[in-house]
Amino acid sequence: MRERPGSAVCEHCGAGAEADGERHGDASGSGSGSGDPGGPGPSRPRRRDRDEEGRARNARPRDGLGRPLPYGSPGVARQPEGVPRTPAQSLTEAQRLLDDGMPFHAHEVLEDAWKAAPETERELWRGLAQLAVGLTHAARGNTTGGTTLLDRGAAAIAPYAETAPYGIDITGLLAWAQQLTGRLTGSGSVSAAESAPRLRRRET
Repeated sequence: MRERPGSAVCEHCGAGAEADGERHGDASGSGSGSGDPGGPGPSRPRRRDRDEEGRARNARPRDGLGRPLPYGSPGVARQPEGVPRTPAQSLTEAQRLLDDGMPFHAHEVLEDAWKAAPETERELWRGLAQLAVGLTHAARGNTTGGTTLLDRGAAAIAPYAETAPYGIDITGLLAWAQQLTGRLTGSGSVSAAESAPRLRRRET
């Protein structure tokens, strides 16, 4: 599971349980902690039937931005969890998903990279995942959530600006996050594909 039991926020990337409760282990779909967990009544979280890897067997289908769809709908396949990738492969796959307008799915790839990264790079990958979640919220029209996650992600990757590991365009991503945050005023959403950032510097 990718979330502390009972938490409404993914401890790795900051994604809210409303964004991907099944992947992050939210069993109730509406949060917990609003009542006595040992007592009767609707406040007690119900358990989901899960497979050996902790995935909900009856997980609801999701759209390209990770939003739940009615059962039986043709949703967008989730990214498989725990796939071993090199940093370059993670960046390539995340960029493909971002370009396809699926930042929520890109965040899942970057979160796997977070888990596999050495200690010195953990905040880098966590920050990249947070930027993807920020774009997800922005594309959903959640300006508050988008701003929060974009700011959080930018703060996490900023210390890597000088070294720019794996050719990641830290400076460009910081400028992109600031520019997108400035657009998130009032109501309305942005296009995920048209607003997607470039993770790595372009070859010259």
